[in-house]
Amino acid sequence: MAIAISLGVVGYMATQILAMSIVLKDLLNQTEYFADLSLAACMVFSCSILVFYSVTGGIIASVYTDLVQGGIMIVAAFLIFLTAISVYDGGISEVSTIIYNDDPEAIGPWGTMGMIGCLSWFFVFCLGGAGQPHVITKMMMNKKISDARNILPVSLIGYAFTALLWISIGLVMRALVLDQSFPELTTADAAASQFLQNYAHPILAGVVFAGLFAAIMSTADAFLNIGTAAIMYDIPATLGKVVNNQLLWARITTVLITVVAAFFALYSGDLVAILGVFGWGTFAAAIVPTVAIGFNWKRATPMAANVAIISSLLINMGFKLLGLKLPYNIDTGAFSLFLSLILFLSISMLSKPVQLKKEIEATIDF
Repeated sequence: MAIAISLGVVGYMATQILAMSIVLKDLLNQTEYFADLSLAACMVFSCSILVFYSVTGGIIASVYTDLVQGGIMIVAAFLIFLTAISVYDGGISEVSTIIYNDDPEAIGPWGTMGMIGCLSWFFVFCLGGAGQPHVITKMMMNKKISDARNILPVSLIGYAFTALLWISIGLVMRALVLDQSFPELTTADAAASQFLQNYAHPILAGVVFAGLFAAIMSTADAFLNIGTAAIMYDIPATLGKVVNNQLLWARITTVLITVVAAFFALYSGDLVAILGVFGWGTFAAAIVPTVAIGFNWKRATPMAANVAIISSLLINMGFKLLGLKLPYNIDTGAFSLFLSLILFLSISMLSKPVQLKKEIEATIDF
């Protein structure tokens, strides 16, 4: 699990670094002195800020930032949605018509990926939510376990509002480019920053950009802390080793993870969203069976957990490194999650039950 988390952190950290660098570059391109700043230079600056933030603030910084930026983004997302639908006199209906006339599938229920591809993303994102280590870690930080019952409704409300951001901006910017009201974008990742700079009120755009950077830093901080803990504590503890000067080496490890993730982001050639799906799928396939199910099922066995984790890593990393694609646009993370679930459940059922310690059994009962 520690190895799976370490590899998943690199993929997800790459998403955060790339997103922050692209938005920063797009903003600085509008200035006189930094108009020609490269993406690599923006990445160096972004990584420096992230490392400083994570090393000095720890996981607590992520929690407080989540609270503040979450509230800001809920309000800002609703205002941006109203701004987006007012760009065209006909609102979303006119936007849909423009996109439909260019490509009916692009505005259809399954999008351009088709039904199977779309459902595979639905599968990995819905079920995979239970396998994200930064979410699990923060759930375990609650002072009262009863607080967990309030997390679902709050999350649903926040997610519903923030989802308005990418739904509205994505569709409207596509329509603006198609009817030649806006120049063609150099990359799809530039859609949000270009819309905010050209169509949103400057104050609202500034608030959204601030919230965006806060969200990126908060998520990156959580991943860096989790990845560092896996490398510095979990792996050595499993091998019966104790690392001296843990704080110093933890900070060095934080820097190394950031550097590796930055190179991965720079040379992967993927869009921000695709990198995010890779990281999400890596975590989901490894953690959903072993944690979400394994921590609540007495029949689960260590062998089943190891097989599920190893198989999911081989599929996710192998397909990524070899550039392989599944038919019907099926997401690799969804496929590896499905396979790891089958292996975990079947091996556990076919294996001899493991005698649990009393405290472990009591925890599962609780």
